[in-house]
Amino acid sequence: MNIAWKEMKKSKAKFMILGSIVFLVSLLTFMISGLANGLSQESAGLIKDLPAGQFYMTKEADQTYSMSRVDRRIQKQILSKEKDATAFSIQMGFLNDGDGKQQSVAFVTATSSKQFKNVEKGEIVLDKSMEDNGIKIGDALTNNQYKGKFVVKGFVKHSKYSHASVAYISMEDYKEIYGTDEMQLIFIPEGGTVPTFSGMGSFSNQQFLNTISSYKSEQMSLNMIIWFLVVISGMLFAIFFYMMNVQKIGLYGILKAIGVKTSSLFKIMWTQMVFITVIALSIAIFLSQIFTRVAPTGMPFSLTTETTVQLSIVFLMIGFIGATLSGLQIKSVQPLQAIQQGEV
Repeated sequence: MNIAWKEMKKSKAKFMILGSIVFLVSLLTFMISGLANGLSQESAGLIKDLPAGQFYMTKEADQTYSMSRVDRRIQKQILSKEKDATAFSIQMGFLNDGDGKQQSVAFVTATSSKQFKNVEKGEIVLDKSMEDNGIKIGDALTNNQYKGKFVVKGFVKHSKYSHASVAYISMEDYKEIYGTDEMQLIFIPEGGTVPTFSGMGSFSNQQFLNTISSYKSEQMSLNMIIWFLVVISGMLFAIFFYMMNVQKIGLYGILKAIGVKTSSLFKIMWTQMVFITVIALSIAIFLSQIFTRVAPTGMPFSLTTETTVQLSIVFLMIGFIGATLSGLQIKSVQPLQAIQQGEV
Protein backbone atom coordinates (compact mmCIF):
# COMPACT_ATOMS: atom_id res chain seq x y z
CA MET A 1 0.00 0.00 0.00
CA ASN A 2 2.82 2.39 0.92
CA ILE A 3 4.59 1.62 -2.34
CA ALA A 4 1.44 2.51 -4.29
CA TRP A 5 1.22 5.98 -2.68
CA LYS A 6 4.94 6.66 -3.13
CA GLU A 7 4.80 5.79 -6.80
CA MET A 8 1.79 8.03 -7.35
CA LYS A 9 3.55 10.94 -5.65
CA LYS A 10 6.66 10.35 -7.73
CA SER A 11 4.77 10.08 -11.06
CA LYS A 12 2.03 12.66 -10.47
CA ALA A 13 1.86 13.76 -14.09
CA LYS A 14 1.21 10.25 -15.45
CA PHE A 15 -1.55 9.49 -12.97
CA MET A 16 -3.11 12.94 -13.35
CA ILE A 17 -3.34 12.43 -17.12
CA LEU A 18 -5.07 9.07 -16.63
CA GLY A 19 -7.38 10.57 -14.00
CA SER A 20 -8.28 13.46 -16.32
CA ILE A 21 -9.16 11.10 -19.16
CA VAL A 22 -11.28 8.90 -16.87
CA PHE A 23 -13.00 12.03 -15.53
CA LEU A 24 -13.86 13.28 -19.01
CA VAL A 25 -15.11 9.88 -20.19
CA SER A 26 -17.21 9.32 -17.05
CA LEU A 27 -18.64 12.86 -17.17
CA LEU A 28 -19.62 12.39 -20.81
CA THR A 29 -21.20 9.04 -19.93
CA PHE A 30 -23.23 10.58 -17.08
CA MET A 31 -24.39 13.41 -19.34
CA ILE A 32 -25.49 11.07 -22.14
CA SER A 33 -27.18 8.80 -19.60
CA GLY A 34 -29.07 11.79 -18.19
CA LEU A 35 -30.10 12.74 -21.71
CA ALA A 36 -31.24 9.16 -22.43
CA ASN A 37 -33.36 9.10 -19.24
CA GLY A 38 -34.79 12.52 -20.03
CA LEU A 39 -35.69 11.53 -23.58
CA SER A 40 -37.27 8.29 -22.36
CA GLN A 41 -39.55 10.33 -20.09
CA GLU A 42 -40.41 12.63 -22.97
CA SER A 43 -41.07 9.68 -25.24
CA ALA A 44 -42.97 7.36 -22.88
CA GLY A 45 -43.37 8.98 -19.46
CA LEU A 46 -47.05 8.00 -19.47
CA ILE A 47 -46.13 4.31 -19.66
CA LYS A 48 -43.01 4.42 -17.48
CA ASP A 49 -44.92 5.93 -14.56
CA LEU A 50 -47.41 3.04 -14.49
CA PRO A 51 -46.86 0.29 -11.90
CA ALA A 52 -45.51 -3.10 -12.97
CA GLY A 53 -48.13 -5.10 -14.81
CA GLN A 54 -49.23 -6.51 -18.14
CA PHE A 55 -50.36 -4.71 -21.29
CA TYR A 56 -52.71 -6.45 -23.70
CA MET A 57 -53.36 -5.70 -27.36
CA THR A 58 -54.94 -7.75 -30.12
CA LYS A 59 -52.62 -10.25 -31.81
CA GLU A 60 -53.77 -9.01 -35.24
CA ALA A 61 -52.15 -5.65 -34.44
CA ASP A 62 -48.72 -7.35 -34.78
CA GLN A 63 -47.28 -5.50 -31.74
CA THR A 64 -48.37 -2.09 -33.06
CA TYR A 65 -50.65 -0.61 -30.42
CA SER A 66 -52.14 1.99 -32.79
CA MET A 67 -53.53 -0.86 -34.93
CA SER A 68 -55.09 -2.64 -31.96
CA ARG A 69 -58.85 -2.53 -31.42
CA VAL A 70 -60.18 -4.42 -28.40
CA ASP A 71 -63.61 -5.88 -29.02
CA ARG A 72 -66.20 -4.42 -26.62
CA ARG A 73 -67.32 -7.90 -25.57
CA ILE A 74 -63.77 -9.04 -24.74
CA GLN A 75 -63.08 -5.75 -22.95
CA LYS A 76 -66.16 -6.18 -20.76
CA GLN A 77 -65.19 -9.78 -20.00
CA ILE A 78 -61.64 -8.82 -18.93
CA LEU A 79 -62.70 -5.81 -16.86
CA SER A 80 -65.31 -7.85 -15.02
CA LYS A 81 -62.82 -10.64 -14.31
CA GLU A 82 -59.87 -8.44 -13.32
CA LYS A 83 -61.04 -5.77 -10.86
CA ASP A 84 -57.97 -3.51 -11.30
CA ALA A 85 -57.87 -3.80 -15.09
CA THR A 86 -58.12 -0.68 -17.25
CA ALA A 87 -58.90 -0.25 -20.93
CA PHE A 88 -57.30 2.81 -22.52
CA SER A 89 -56.36 4.44 -25.82
CA ILE A 90 -53.65 6.84 -26.97
CA GLN A 91 -53.98 8.96 -30.09
CA MET A 92 -51.84 11.84 -31.30
CA GLY A 93 -53.67 15.08 -32.00
CA PHE A 94 -53.66 18.80 -31.30
CA LEU A 95 -55.44 21.50 -29.33
CA ASN A 96 -56.05 25.16 -30.17
CA ASP A 97 -55.44 27.60 -27.33
CA GLY A 98 -57.22 30.91 -26.82
CA ASP A 99 -54.95 32.65 -29.33
CA GLY A 100 -55.61 30.03 -31.98
CA LYS A 101 -52.13 28.53 -31.63
CA GLN A 102 -51.96 24.77 -32.09
CA GLN A 103 -50.44 22.60 -29.34
CA SER A 104 -49.43 19.03 -30.18
CA VAL A 105 -50.78 16.55 -27.61
CA ALA A 106 -51.36 12.84 -27.05
CA PHE A 107 -55.04 12.31 -26.26
CA VAL A 108 -55.56 9.62 -23.63
CA THR A 109 -58.87 8.19 -22.47
CA ALA A 110 -59.46 5.28 -20.12
CA THR A 111 -62.11 3.43 -18.19
CA SER A 112 -62.43 4.22 -14.48
CA SER A 113 -58.99 3.61 -12.97
CA LYS A 114 -56.42 4.69 -10.37
CA GLN A 115 -53.66 4.65 -12.99
CA PHE A 116 -55.20 7.25 -15.32
CA LYS A 117 -56.92 10.57 -14.77
CA ASN A 118 -60.67 10.27 -15.15
CA VAL A 119 -62.46 13.37 -16.45
CA GLU A 120 -66.02 14.33 -17.31
CA LYS A 121 -67.32 15.25 -20.76
CA GLY A 122 -66.02 18.64 -21.85
CA GLU A 123 -63.14 18.56 -19.33
CA ILE A 124 -59.43 18.03 -19.95
CA VAL A 125 -56.37 17.41 -17.76
CA LEU A 126 -52.98 18.25 -19.25
CA ASP A 127 -49.33 17.58 -18.60
CA LYS A 128 -47.72 20.37 -16.56
CA SER A 129 -45.51 21.39 -19.49
CA MET A 130 -48.64 22.89 -21.06
CA GLU A 131 -48.91 25.23 -18.07
CA ASP A 132 -45.40 26.43 -18.85
CA ASN A 133 -46.69 27.27 -22.34
CA GLY A 134 -49.17 29.73 -20.84
CA ILE A 135 -52.28 27.56 -20.49
CA LYS A 136 -54.11 27.96 -17.16
CA ILE A 137 -56.83 26.12 -15.25
CA GLY A 138 -60.20 27.28 -16.55
CA ASP A 139 -58.94 28.03 -20.07
CA ALA A 140 -61.10 26.82 -22.96
CA LEU A 141 -59.34 24.80 -25.68
CA THR A 142 -60.70 23.55 -28.97
CA ASN A 143 -60.10 20.80 -31.50
CA ASN A 144 -61.16 20.85 -35.14
CA GLN A 145 -62.89 17.46 -34.80
CA TYR A 146 -64.70 18.46 -31.59
CA LYS A 147 -67.84 20.60 -31.63
CA GLY A 148 -67.58 21.97 -28.10
CA LYS A 149 -64.74 23.27 -25.99
CA PHE A 150 -62.44 21.57 -23.50
CA VAL A 151 -62.20 23.28 -20.11
CA VAL A 152 -58.82 22.77 -18.40
CA LYS A 153 -59.43 21.18 -14.99
CA GLY A 154 -55.86 20.54 -13.86
CA PHE A 155 -52.31 19.46 -14.63
CA VAL A 156 -50.22 16.36 -13.96
CA LYS A 157 -46.43 16.01 -13.81
CA HIS A 158 -44.20 13.94 -16.11
CA SER A 159 -47.05 12.69 -18.29
CA LYS A 160 -45.77 12.71 -21.85
CA TYR A 161 -45.96 10.41 -24.82
CA SER A 162 -43.98 10.53 -28.08
CA HIS A 163 -42.49 13.87 -26.98
CA ALA A 164 -45.97 15.39 -26.72
CA SER A 165 -47.89 16.46 -23.63
CA VAL A 166 -50.62 14.03 -22.58
CA ALA A 167 -54.21 15.33 -22.61
CA TYR A 168 -56.73 13.25 -20.63
CA ILE A 169 -60.25 13.41 -22.04
CA SER A 170 -63.50 11.51 -21.45
CA MET A 171 -64.48 8.47 -23.52
CA GLU A 172 -67.45 10.38 -24.98
CA ASP A 173 -65.20 13.16 -26.23
CA TYR A 174 -62.68 10.65 -27.55
CA LYS A 175 -65.45 8.93 -29.53
CA GLU A 176 -66.54 12.24 -31.05
CA ILE A 177 -62.98 13.12 -32.18
CA TYR A 178 -61.91 9.70 -33.48
CA GLY A 179 -65.26 8.11 -34.31
CA THR A 180 -64.78 4.95 -32.24
CA ASP A 181 -65.45 3.78 -28.72
CA GLU A 182 -63.16 0.73 -29.00
CA MET A 183 -60.11 0.91 -26.76
CA GLN A 184 -56.65 0.01 -28.04
CA LEU A 185 -55.06 -1.49 -24.93
CA ILE A 186 -55.83 -3.11 -21.61
CA PHE A 187 -53.56 -2.77 -18.59
CA ILE A 188 -53.65 -5.10 -15.56
CA PRO A 189 -51.40 -4.24 -12.57
CA GLU A 190 -49.09 -7.02 -11.39
CA GLY A 191 -50.81 -9.43 -9.05
CA GLY A 192 -49.13 -12.84 -9.19
CA THR A 193 -49.95 -15.03 -12.20
CA VAL A 194 -50.23 -13.42 -15.63
CA PRO A 195 -53.70 -14.06 -17.08
CA THR A 196 -54.11 -14.98 -20.74
CA PHE A 197 -57.01 -14.09 -23.02
CA SER A 198 -57.96 -15.50 -26.40
CA GLY A 199 -56.82 -13.33 -29.29
CA MET A 200 -54.82 -11.00 -27.03
CA GLY A 201 -51.03 -10.70 -26.76
CA SER A 202 -49.52 -9.74 -23.39
CA PHE A 203 -46.47 -7.56 -22.72
CA SER A 204 -44.61 -6.55 -19.58
CA ASN A 205 -43.88 -2.85 -19.07
CA GLN A 206 -40.46 -3.06 -20.72
CA GLN A 207 -41.70 -5.30 -23.51
CA PHE A 208 -44.48 -2.85 -24.30
CA LEU A 209 -42.01 0.07 -24.35
CA ASN A 210 -39.95 -1.85 -26.89
CA THR A 211 -42.97 -2.12 -29.18
CA ILE A 212 -42.91 1.68 -29.48
CA SER A 213 -40.54 2.09 -32.43
CA SER A 214 -39.52 5.69 -31.67
CA TYR A 215 -38.71 4.83 -28.05
CA LYS A 216 -36.77 1.68 -28.93
CA SER A 217 -34.59 3.22 -31.64
CA GLU A 218 -33.89 6.32 -29.55
CA GLN A 219 -32.86 4.39 -26.44
CA MET A 220 -30.83 1.79 -28.35
CA SER A 221 -28.72 4.49 -29.98
CA LEU A 222 -28.00 6.33 -26.73
CA ASN A 223 -27.36 3.15 -24.71
CA MET A 224 -24.92 1.96 -27.37
CA ILE A 225 -22.95 5.21 -26.95
CA ILE A 226 -22.99 4.84 -23.15
CA TRP A 227 -21.63 1.28 -23.19
CA PHE A 228 -19.10 2.21 -25.86
CA LEU A 229 -17.73 4.88 -23.52
CA VAL A 230 -17.64 2.42 -20.62
CA VAL A 231 -15.62 -0.04 -22.72
CA ILE A 232 -13.25 2.78 -23.74
CA SER A 233 -12.59 3.55 -20.06
CA GLY A 234 -11.69 -0.10 -19.45
CA MET A 235 -9.31 -0.07 -22.41
CA LEU A 236 -7.69 3.11 -21.10
CA PHE A 237 -6.92 1.44 -17.78
CA ALA A 238 -5.57 -1.67 -19.52
CA ILE A 239 -3.30 0.32 -21.84
CA PHE A 240 -2.08 2.70 -19.13
CA PHE A 241 -1.17 0.05 -16.61
CA TYR A 242 0.32 -2.17 -19.30
CA MET A 243 2.72 0.60 -20.29
CA MET A 244 3.50 1.31 -16.63
CA ASN A 245 4.18 -2.37 -15.98
CA VAL A 246 6.51 -2.63 -18.99
CA GLN A 247 8.52 0.25 -17.56
CA LYS A 248 8.68 -1.41 -14.13
CA ILE A 249 9.72 -4.93 -15.11
CA GLY A 250 13.09 -4.46 -13.41
CA LEU A 251 11.46 -3.08 -10.25
CA TYR A 252 9.05 -6.03 -10.10
CA GLY A 253 12.01 -8.40 -10.46
CA ILE A 254 13.78 -6.76 -7.50
CA LEU A 255 10.60 -6.81 -5.38
CA LYS A 256 10.02 -10.49 -6.18
CA ALA A 257 13.66 -11.28 -5.40
CA ILE A 258 13.33 -9.81 -1.89
CA GLY A 259 10.17 -11.84 -1.24
CA VAL A 260 7.27 -9.60 -2.27
CA LYS A 261 4.37 -11.79 -3.43
CA THR A 262 2.72 -11.39 -6.81
CA SER A 263 -0.61 -10.78 -5.05
CA SER A 264 0.94 -7.79 -3.28
CA LEU A 265 2.06 -6.33 -6.61
CA PHE A 266 -1.49 -6.67 -7.90
CA LYS A 267 -2.78 -4.93 -4.77
CA ILE A 268 -0.48 -1.98 -5.51
CA MET A 269 -1.97 -1.67 -8.99
CA TRP A 270 -5.57 -2.10 -7.75
CA THR A 271 -5.04 0.57 -5.09
CA GLN A 272 -3.87 3.04 -7.71
CA MET A 273 -6.78 2.16 -9.99
CA VAL A 274 -9.39 2.60 -7.25
CA PHE A 275 -7.84 5.88 -6.07
CA ILE A 276 -7.83 7.39 -9.58
CA THR A 277 -11.32 6.13 -10.45
CA VAL A 278 -12.98 7.26 -7.21
CA ILE A 279 -11.57 10.80 -7.48
CA ALA A 280 -12.45 11.07 -11.21
CA LEU A 281 -15.97 9.72 -10.62
CA SER A 282 -16.56 11.99 -7.62
CA ILE A 283 -15.75 15.11 -9.63
CA ALA A 284 -17.82 13.87 -12.61
CA ILE A 285 -20.83 13.09 -10.37
CA PHE A 286 -20.58 16.48 -8.66
CA LEU A 287 -20.54 18.38 -11.95
CA SER A 288 -23.30 16.28 -13.53
CA GLN A 289 -25.56 16.86 -10.51
CA ILE A 290 -24.93 20.60 -10.76
CA PHE A 291 -25.90 20.44 -14.44
CA THR A 292 -29.11 18.61 -13.48
CA ARG A 293 -30.13 21.65 -11.41
CA VAL A 294 -29.07 24.35 -13.87
CA ALA A 295 -30.14 22.64 -17.12
CA PRO A 296 -32.63 24.66 -19.20
CA THR A 297 -36.27 23.91 -18.39
CA GLY A 298 -37.06 22.56 -21.84
CA MET A 299 -34.05 20.27 -21.97
CA PRO A 300 -34.93 16.57 -21.49
CA PHE A 301 -32.29 15.72 -18.89
CA SER A 302 -32.81 13.44 -15.90
CA LEU A 303 -29.89 11.82 -14.05
CA THR A 304 -31.25 9.81 -11.12
CA THR A 305 -29.26 8.66 -8.10
CA GLU A 306 -29.93 5.05 -9.07
CA THR A 307 -28.46 5.52 -12.54
CA THR A 308 -25.44 7.39 -11.13
CA VAL A 309 -24.68 4.61 -8.63
CA GLN A 310 -25.09 1.88 -11.26
CA LEU A 311 -22.75 3.60 -13.71
CA SER A 312 -20.18 4.28 -10.96
CA ILE A 313 -20.14 0.59 -10.01
CA VAL A 314 -19.77 -0.39 -13.69
CA PHE A 315 -16.83 2.03 -14.09
CA LEU A 316 -15.09 0.55 -11.04
CA MET A 317 -15.64 -2.99 -12.30
CA ILE A 318 -14.40 -2.16 -15.80
CA GLY A 319 -11.38 -0.37 -14.34
CA PHE A 320 -10.60 -3.37 -12.14
CA ILE A 321 -10.86 -5.77 -15.09
CA GLY A 322 -8.73 -3.55 -17.33
CA ALA A 323 -6.01 -3.11 -14.72
CA THR A 324 -6.01 -6.83 -13.86
CA LEU A 325 -5.69 -7.93 -17.49
CA SER A 326 -2.79 -5.55 -18.01
CA GLY A 327 -1.10 -6.90 -14.89
CA LEU A 328 -1.11 -10.55 -15.95
CA GLN A 329 2.43 -10.02 -17.21
CA ILE A 330 3.50 -9.49 -13.59
CA LYS A 331 2.90 -13.20 -12.89
CA SER A 332 5.37 -14.22 -15.61
CA VAL A 333 8.16 -11.93 -14.39
CA GLN A 334 11.28 -13.91 -13.43
CA PRO A 335 13.31 -12.01 -10.81
CA LEU A 336 16.80 -12.73 -12.19
CA GLN A 337 15.87 -12.09 -15.81
CA ALA A 338 14.04 -8.87 -14.92
CA ILE A 339 16.97 -7.58 -12.85
CA GLN A 340 19.40 -8.30 -15.69
CA GLN A 341 17.19 -6.36 -18.11
CA GLY A 342 17.11 -3.39 -15.75
CA GLU A 343 14.47 -0.74 -15.66
CA VAL A 344 13.56 0.80 -18.97
